[in-house]
Amino acid sequence: MTLESISHSLFVISTAIYVSSMAAYISYLFKQKEYLQNYGFLLICLGAVLHFAGICITTIIMGTLPAYNLEQTLYIAALCLSGTFIVLNQKFNLKILGLFASPLVVIMMSAALMVNDTPPVKASFLNGFWLVSHIVMIFTGEAALALACGSGILYLIQEKAIKDKKRGFFYKRLPSLDLLDNTSYNSVIIGFTMLTAGLITGLVYAKNVWGTFWSWDPKEIWSAVTWLIYAALLHGRLTSGWRGRKSAIMTIVGFAVLLFTLFGVNLLIGGHHQPFTK
Repeated sequence: MTLESISHSLFVISTAIYVSSMAAYISYLFKQKEYLQNYGFLLICLGAVLHFAGICITTIIMGTLPAYNLEQTLYIAALCLSGTFIVLNQKFNLKILGLFASPLVVIMMSAALMVNDTPPVKASFLNGFWLVSHIVMIFTGEAALALACGSGILYLIQEKAIKDKKRGFFYKRLPSLDLLDNTSYNSVIIGFTMLTAGLITGLVYAKNVWGTFWSWDPKEIWSAVTWLIYAALLHGRLTSGWRGRKSAIMTIVGFAVLLFTLFGVNLLIGGHHQPFTK
């Protein structure tokens, strides 16, 4: 077997494991059996290990971090999401968040496997420390913000369940509003910090490659818009007491804009980052 076939096999196997993890988390939601949550977490950890091995092999083949086309970008984004979920799950013990993280990972991995394998653009300006730092920090930050969005969605669902006199299906299955709110807030702090660091390294990289920190590229503009939304959320929380429902809604809006910035701008508008999603 060639290294390319080995890495592809690892991606296929890890995707299947992620699907099993998703099934375990869905079963946990309905049955509330602790072992199902444990299985789901162990499976997503195993999937992430094999996924990481596939990325490492591809990196060896290419000689640089593989994020040169849509397929590779999705693999990197999915790995950052699974890895960030594993870390945050250990920190906040928010078990049910796997119900949000695992399907997102499965969607990205499945899309990567199905997308046309466009040969990556080999160019010298796509190499270097600043580019790798930019990619890793941006995707890690976006992964944390995705989990903040998931916590926000669960918050709104639980809030509605509490207001319902019959309490309903989700009331006993979701954590307290305080835990969901705190998890979302801490995820935003982590995500915003990484996003800021990623944007800074991106500016340095742009200066080295194109001779200017800022060129009004569509991705740069929408990245700034995304950053401002989360900056407003944190500012409102610290100065105006934005908590609970308002904060949850802002995390969802912010993530929607983030998704457009990550994929929509490249696919619909174009710019410097368009080769990464071809």
